[in-house]
Amino acid sequence: MGEAASYFVVKQKAVPEVLLKVVEAKRLLESEKVLTVQEAVDAVGISRSSFYKYKDDIFQFHDNSQGKTLTLSFQMDDEPGLLSDVLKIVAEYHANILTIHQSIPIDGVASLSLSIQVLQNTGDVSRMLEKMEGQKGVRHVKVVAKQGIG
Repeated sequence: MGEAASYFVVKQKAVPEVLLKVVEAKRLLESEKVLTVQEAVDAVGISRSSFYKYKDDIFQFHDNSQGKTLTLSFQMDDEPGLLSDVLKIVAEYHANILTIHQSIPIDGVASLSLSIQVLQNTGDVSRMLEKMEGQKGVRHVKVVAKQGIG
């Protein structure tokens, strides 16, 4: 298992320009203003390799995360009770579980998609993610989507 991820909140002016351009390229793709990664990177002026290098590691943070839905993707060992342990972490941080989708494990590894709602009394989301990643048997946690609640 690799080193646990650390999360930081920094002001926009402290973020390197290439990372801001990756965020903008992702926004263009999500809004369907462009249809391909190549169009997105051309529009913002970065290389495809820069986009792919950083796309999973940077996303825009909103001061008020309350009322947001986070969709997380997991790779985890197929072990009895591991999903329950992850869900207990969500409960410990007072977030609301909206959906759970788990694949049939292949070679002892299950893929899981978990959507959670961040509430007013939800604790530090970054710490919650760190705790999930540190859970024995969890191989990978990734934020795949953030959405506002209508």
